Amino acid sequence: MIPLKDNIPTDRFPYVTVALIIINVLAYLLAIRHGGSLISGPTPQQEVKYGAIPFALTHPGDQCGLVQNGQAIGCVKGMLPGAIPTWQTVFTAMFMHASIIHIGGNMIFLWIFGNNVEDAMGPVKFIFFYLLGGIAALALQVAISPNSLTPTLGASGAIAAVLGGYILLYPRARVLTLVIIIFFFTVIELPAVVMLGIWFAEQAAFAAAGLTTATGSSGGVAYFAHVGGFVFGLTTIKLLATRRRQIPSRNPVY
Repeated sequence: MIPLKDNIPTDRFPYVTVALIIINVLAYLLAIRHGGSLISGPTPQQEVKYGAIPFALTHPGDQCGLVQNGQAIGCVKGMLPGAIPTWQTVFTAMFMHASIIHIGGNMIFLWIFGNNVEDAMGPVKFIFFYLLGGIAALALQVAISPNSLTPTLGASGAIAAVLGGYILLYPRARVLTLVIIIFFFTVIELPAVVMLGIWFAEQAAFAAAGLTTATGSSGGVAYFAHVGGFVFGLTTIKLLATRRRQIPSRNPVY
């Protein structure tokens, strides 16, 4: 399901949401300058350099590099040449994306739901909410797989926090949604609580499925990061959102 538009207007221009989208796009374009491509994204070396690697985060002083099959297979004490401090990857990972589809999907969700959440809490609090949501998302992913050598990257965890906040603020909002089932697709209008509820259920199901596989793999997607971010948004939004727009009475969102 791909959201296209909601029916909640905003009072203020979403400067932070727009700035985050621009920063993500610029980071993607800069990353692919080093041998990557616009469609398939940055090289594995760039992903390991700027992605958050659970093993490095849970083993202070270790640095990881030497890419093979998309994993960081060499971890040593001390700084590797050209590497950045491990703590910085907690933040750089939020702005790294693996492909054009990855960043495109994330930015659509951020634009549609982020502007209303920013409007409800103001730009300054929204910045902290977004970044803390990304940190909380990564924390759960690391807690589940502390020795993983696969870099975690993308804005999905922080955006999941935005979705968790949105579903509590505007559960009766209507979202125009593109639904794709194999070769069939249609556009329907769904309540936000249904659309985002289905999204979260999928993330939780895939995360649980990953725990039951022999390798604990979730197909390269950090589903627990999505779960962690969403739960963070649910539990903190009421502390930060000071104003909420009235939901229009069943207005279509075409």
